[in-house]
Amino acid sequence: MLQKFKKHITKEFPFLKDTKLLIAISGGVDSVVLFHLLHKLNYDVSLAHCNFKLRGKESDLDEEFIKNLNQISANQIFTISFDTEKYAIENKLSTQIAARELRYNWFQKLITEHKFDYVLTAHHADDNLETFLIHLTRGSGLDGFTGIPKVNGNIVRPLLAFSRKEILNYAKDNDIEWREDASNASNKYIRNKIRHQVLPVLKEINPSILDSFATTIENLQESKQIIEDRIENIASEVLEKEANFIKIDIEKIKELSNSKAYLYQLLKSYHFTEWNDVYDLLNAQSGKQVFSKTHRLLKDRDVLILSKIDLSNSIEMAFQIEEEITEITNPIHLTFKEVIEKSTENKQTIYVDKDLLKYPLMLRKWEKGDYIYPLGMQGKKKLSKYFKDEKFSLIDKENTWLLCNAENQIMWIINHRQDRRFVKNKNLKISVLS
Repeated sequence: MLQKFKKHITKEFPFLKDTKLLIAISGGVDSVVLFHLLHKLNYDVSLAHCNFKLRGKESDLDEEFIKNLNQISANQIFTISFDTEKYAIENKLSTQIAARELRYNWFQKLITEHKFDYVLTAHHADDNLETFLIHLTRGSGLDGFTGIPKVNGNIVRPLLAFSRKEILNYAKDNDIEWREDASNASNKYIRNKIRHQVLPVLKEINPSILDSFATTIENLQESKQIIEDRIENIASEVLEKEANFIKIDIEKIKELSNSKAYLYQLLKSYHFTEWNDVYDLLNAQSGKQVFSKTHRLLKDRDVLILSKIDLSNSIEMAFQIEEEITEITNPIHLTFKEVIEKSTENKQTIYVDKDLLKYPLMLRKWEKGDYIYPLGMQGKKKLSKYFKDEKFSLIDKENTWLLCNAENQIMWIINHRQDRRFVKNKNLKISVLS
């Protein structure tokens, strides 16, 4: 296996040579063999071990075993303990997902602190097939069927081409010691059920199932690349990117052969889960919206507007501006300057009579019942009516700031319309800066 591994890593991972590597090592046969192989090939490797405190004394013995591997030779050995169950409860995660988050977050921290180039994990061909079957049982898009990636950022998996049997035989032939996790024998977890009950049957039906699966994965990855190329072309036609959001042209989406499939591909990276609700937006009334953990998708007339959720907008906020203030930079950039006469004409600047102002001024978002006496118009106007007439989307409304006096009277819909009640002598210039 050593020579096969040498050829494989030279061909598929030439970038690993002469780099600083960190091996994620559990103490199990897979990660221990990966360490031995790389050590024999004179790679610059260090080890990182997580004690998840899930198996009592056995977890501590795993950690002790890793520390003793220094006798074989590794540049550095890093260990850490986690209260995994507590983290899982606090973050409403399964124990397995919690452990994964803790593990990979720590790896990235080690990379930053100790200047490692890559983290290597010991996932192998059987792991890859198991993951595929897990996705199959749960339902998945193409992403779930293209296998564990060989390279994902700075995470590298050089054993994906090798079976569990090959790894185990290499360990036995070379008298390599490892730690056996008793939980791997339990069918409590779906992966173990697939490993112990499903894979043996598949291997009996087709002894070359892992080779066949590798070919299937390669074909699926090629198909995925074709789809991604197509989606990139479609995105340029149907998406309009602006500073804080993305507009999706509904009619252009509907003209496509399978609008749902295209919409999924365009939005899959934004963490939506209720996909039927997303698809329904294509024919919904304006104002309907769907949320993911990170983003909001809003139907606004003939477009869908995708925006990142800004938690600050869900909180009632007001910022006071005292009379002596000449400039603020948060939440927006405003300047205040006394002038003799009016000079600038644009929507980013207003002129008001300072004697008519009552301090402190206040910067806030719009509220139900707000109204303004628009400069250049008769009477007053509700902001809700103003927003409707000016075709403001819900997102536009939420991103609009109002400048008010101490009595909460609106002086300026910033960047849009000034109130005429405060413009008698126009000796105070207020400007918004980008």
